[in-house]
Amino acid sequence: MNPNVKTARLTGVWYLALAVTGMLGFLVIRPELYITDDPSQTLANLTERPQLAGLSVGLELAVVLTQALAAVWFFKLFVDRNRVAAVGIAAFGLMNSVAIMASATFMATAVTVAGDTSLAPGGDAAGTVGLLSTLSANAWGVGALFFGLWLIPMGWAVLTSGAMPRALGWLLVVGGVGYVASAFVGLALPTAPAAVAEGFSLLATVGELWMIGYLLIKGIRPDAGAGSRAPLARTPVVA
Repeated sequence: MNPNVKTARLTGVWYLALAVTGMLGFLVIRPELYITDDPSQTLANLTERPQLAGLSVGLELAVVLTQALAAVWFFKLFVDRNRVAAVGIAAFGLMNSVAIMASATFMATAVTVAGDTSLAPGGDAAGTVGLLSTLSANAWGVGALFFGLWLIPMGWAVLTSGAMPRALGWLLVVGGVGYVASAFVGLALPTAPAAVAEGFSLLATVGELWMIGYLLIKGIRPDAGAGSRAPLARTPVVA
């Protein structure tokens, strides 16, 4: 098998693992444990369901791991085709991994406090867990900024390398811009309807799923080899 195809498919494996762990941890399990505006119920959930609480932290760590691996493998995949874009993908992907690592730290601390309420400042275990839950959610909100940013150079790499369909490249760029906008709406405009932020990130989700499928099924175009790689000096520069 062409080594470029092997690299592409392994990149797809890490990206798929990132999508699955993120969906399970953030969209499925987190709402079962962390109740917005109800720290007492959140504390009760963490206390009464310690195994699920531990699983939530484990999935958060899995997101950190798979995001980091996906960022490194995307760099490997595109570095000889568009070095600037490859560096951008890796840098923004790793920054998102750091943001989720902060969330995992807050979640793990909340689980620890739920297991030993004497650790809570002033004895307010519910308030402490509620604060840690909010910090974790906001870490994801900040991470959304970098997750959007990593899609933009990813799309740029697709557009300049000929490695994948150009429509996918444009979808990733536009979707990445939308994801960045959703991060600003979610954090800077908290009174805005949730549907607004979700709408901004919709194209990004479509682009990600297409990218995962293409990497796993097709890998990379066989003609996207050395002959189609633009020299570094000729790499387009984004203003």
